[in-house]
Amino acid sequence: MSVLLNLKFGRLNLTLLQTVAPMGSTAKEEMDKFWSKNTRLNRPVSPHVTIYKWSVPMMMSITHRGTGIALSGAISAFAVAALVLPGNYSYYLDLIHSLSVGPYLIGLAKFGIAFPLSYHTYNGIRHLCWDIGKGFKIPDVYRTGYIVLGLSIITSLALVVM
Repeated sequence: MSVLLNLKFGRLNLTLLQTVAPMGSTAKEEMDKFWSKNTRLNRPVSPHVTIYKWSVPMMMSITHRGTGIALSGAISAFAVAALVLPGNYSYYLDLIHSLSVGPYLIGLAKFGIAFPLSYHTYNGIRHLCWDIGKGFKIPDVYRTGYIVLGLSIITSLALVVM
């Protein structure tokens, strides 16, 4: 297909003949073709976590992110609560004691607070070691992962019995 272009620059007139290839299809047709192919091949919408084999480093990475989000959310919630709720710290501590929930539930609650804190701290130290270039070999990644998990459980249990 040829297109005639007439360009005017002051007194200079320039006429060009340009050959243009016609478009084969519209963007919508291309998208429809793409999605029908993916549907026919039973592909997921995007690469999904289900295509991966679960491993210790993967789980520890997900847990590190989850504990970080949980800790930042909890700290923010406690800060806002301290500003807007009536009473002081001793009032709410007495309120918890008056619930008489039993030592096992209190211990479980303490562990639920201590484990994310200790895990995120130890795994953060592990990440700092990676930042200086230590522990990148696969056996080291697994070994330090198990060490972080063990130290986190031991530290959490120690904090529970305090």
